[in-house]
Amino acid sequence: MADSNSVNKVILVGRLGQDPDVRYTQGGTPKANLSIATDEIWKDQNGERQRRTEWHRVVAWSKLAEICGQYLRKGRLVYIEGRLQTRSWEDREGNKRYTTEVRADNMVMLGGRSEEGQAAPAAQPAVADASDSGTTDDDIPF
Repeated sequence: MADSNSVNKVILVGRLGQDPDVRYTQGGTPKANLSIATDEIWKDQNGERQRRTEWHRVVAWSKLAEICGQYLRKGRLVYIEGRLQTRSWEDREGNKRYTTEVRADNMVMLGGRSEEGQAAPAAQPAVADASDSGTTDDDIPF
C-alpha cells in the first residue's frame, strides 16, 4: 500500500502528435498509445518570444483506450489525467530498457480539430475515464 503522504498525479493539456495507436493484448484487452505535445512559451531577455515543446507518452487501457482510438485524431486538444508509471523490458541484445509514461485514468476532448476539420464545441467537452475498465496492473502482460 502506498504511503498516505505520497501523490502520483499527472495533468496534461496538449495536442495529439498523431492518431492514437490502439492494439490488443493476447488476452484481448485494448491498449492505446498516445503522443501528447505541450508547449511552454516565454519571452527571452531580448523580448523575443520563445517556445519549447515537450512530448509526453500516454497509455490508456480498456474502454478508455477504445474511446481514444475512436474519437481522438492528430491535432486534437485533449485533457489527460493520470499517473506516472515506469516499466522495463529487455531489448533484442539483452539490455534492460526503461520507459516512463503517463497511465491515463481520465480523458476530456477539448475544443479543437475534429475529423472534419471543424472546431469542436468547447462548452461541451466529451469525458471518458478508466474507473470502470476492470483492468488492474496485474492484467498487464508487459
